[in-house]
Amino acid sequence: MSTAELYGRTLHTPGTSPAPTARQVAIDLVGTVLRRKRPLDDAIEDNPVMADLSARDRAFARLLVATVLRRLGQIDTLIGECLNTPLAPRAAIIHDVLRLGIAQLLFLRTPPHAAVATSVDLAHVRGFLSHKGLVNAVLRRLSVEGPGRLEAQDAARLNTPHWLWQSWSRAYGEDVARAIALAHLKEAPLDLTLRSEDDPAPGESWCDRLQATKLPTGSLRRVAGGSVVALPGYAEGAWWIQDAAASLPVRLFNGVAGRAVVDLCAAPGGKTAQLANAGARVTAIDRSSRRLDRLVANLSRLGLNVSAMAADALTWRPDEPVDAVLLDAPCTATGAIRRHPDVPHLKQPEDVARLAVVQENLLRAAVEMLRPGGTLVYCTCSLEPEEGPGRVASLLRSGAPVEHRPIDPAEIGAPAEWVTPEGDLRTLPYHLAEYDGVDGFYAARLVKLGSP
Repeated sequence: MSTAELYGRTLHTPGTSPAPTARQVAIDLVGTVLRRKRPLDDAIEDNPVMADLSARDRAFARLLVATVLRRLGQIDTLIGECLNTPLAPRAAIIHDVLRLGIAQLLFLRTPPHAAVATSVDLAHVRGFLSHKGLVNAVLRRLSVEGPGRLEAQDAARLNTPHWLWQSWSRAYGEDVARAIALAHLKEAPLDLTLRSEDDPAPGESWCDRLQATKLPTGSLRRVAGGSVVALPGYAEGAWWIQDAAASLPVRLFNGVAGRAVVDLCAAPGGKTAQLANAGARVTAIDRSSRRLDRLVANLSRLGLNVSAMAADALTWRPDEPVDAVLLDAPCTATGAIRRHPDVPHLKQPEDVARLAVVQENLLRAAVEMLRPGGTLVYCTCSLEPEEGPGRVASLLRSGAPVEHRPIDPAEIGAPAEWVTPEGDLRTLPYHLAEYDGVDGFYAARLVKLGSP
């Protein structure tokens, strides 16, 4: 069945209020992200109409918005080429209508008649009757010319903000920057971490039950889409969602069974679950009570016990020094753009500088929590050097009582190219390309000086 057949025009009886459609919700979400600068996940959670949609329509609304955000540079270039004069600011919604229509026409393979008709309907529903002809004309033109125009575009460059392109080119070289940008154009698959490696039943494997592939890192990978809660093993807590790259930092502790571990900035809790599942005595700290509630609920589903506390890691301290600290620091999340396509439209260079200060302060706090000989693992899902190796180098230069402990790729089951010459973990979104990539992640291991 085609996308258009699944999500065609919504018909209603004259004089009645039409039920909200996925496209109507999507246009609100696009505006919330691009003009109000709200994260997409927050926009979805706070949208009062989203819950009224069926599960299928909710998924379609998110897919529509995510496609617009991933391809915004290309889409807006096409709009500009089709308009003699830019749309007035008061017609910003029409700009969004065109964006949704083009996303359907050229990237979601919606048949032209459905993409055009539903977009004209949107303009009508939102009260822009005088713009219906423009919407119709632009989309009909692009239904013919669009594929050829796309072929002439530099997708990697157009969809990447200039400052990010410059940052990645300086850090990794332009060829790698291009590979990163192209990897971000794909929707991220669903990665799962198993609570136990034991098969669910004789003659059956979790890969079979979940229709998943086992990655070289040990994670299970499924194609994105569908209801997560309906998957085998969800209700009994057999696994949790966690990108393959995000599962690696915990392995840098080389065993945590019976040890006291503080997990700073712990939500949403994938690494917390890893630590608890490995037998650590975990204290999970996060500033957000709402995010911490989700962590506790997920750990409860998994049958894992941790001590969770809503607190500011900059001022909170454990009752006594601990054996290990995991600091997954707040960052710009530029390594997770596949999962969060709103990031390039929300973050700016000043965010890197601002968060670098937060990360530096959190690193110092984490060092204070450790006993001598204890291990600190610092990680971020950022591609920006200032949020990764830059912070570790700064900490070491400051004379903090820690030493850098290089990583051997074999100890975490990672390819050699994932470990930098300095001995830190650095994954890039195009790594594991044969399996559709991974998140961009950085991690370093430090050991506190002094006798245990």
